Amino acid sequence: MKHSKVGSLMVGDVVSVVPSTPFKEVAKRLAEHDISGLPVLDEDDRVVGVVSETDLLVRQAAATGNGPAVPASWAGTGALPGDGRGGLTAGRLMSSPAVTVHAEETIAEAARTMLRRGVERMPVVDEENRLVGIVTRRDLLQVFLRPDAEIRLQVIEEVLVAALGLAPDAVDVHVVDGRVTLEGRLEAARQIPVLVKLTEQMDGVVSVSQHLAAPGDGSPRTRKGE
Repeated sequence: MKHSKVGSLMVGDVVSVVPSTPFKEVAKRLAEHDISGLPVLDEDDRVVGVVSETDLLVRQAAATGNGPAVPASWAGTGALPGDGRGGLTAGRLMSSPAVTVHAEETIAEAARTMLRRGVERMPVVDEENRLVGIVTRRDLLQVFLRPDAEIRLQVIEEVLVAALGLAPDAVDVHVVDGRVTLEGRLEAARQIPVLVKLTEQMDGVVSVSQHLAAPGDGSPRTRKGE
């Protein structure tokens, strides 16, 4: 089966900074490009971290006494927000290691990673961890706008018929708001996890619930996807 890849959605022209980029310049780039975070790159374009609006706001609050104490890594820099003389840089502000994704990963996999890690955007990297693009939560959500009828037809045609060699009506497939429910009896117990896994990997599938049985496996089992 074919799944949409992160590379098909990512933006290739990425605004980035290096560890030595001053606080003020980081803030300027975030504002100018209306973005919430920037990847931080080393001299070989490898992603070493991400600096976000939140990182800057925490530093601003700490400097003005209206927020949490300055982290130990910033102690002794003598820098205030916008102070070009100080040592507060992207390297000190960034979150590291960065949450990244590869261009060949499926969009569904990337979406699950993004939600699990609580990030709004992820740098896309190659095998050497070099930056090749960036993908945002908004980009990934495009996949989950697929019509339920389209998802249901794909489950039947590509999973039941093409992958498992079953009749199109071997399993009842119901899809509501991207949530798939599978009900029925299969020919062999080993087909159950295969059916569920392939369905979970489909573009636009939010979760999978199953009520499936097979000869000799006892009562039907139930599983809910993330």
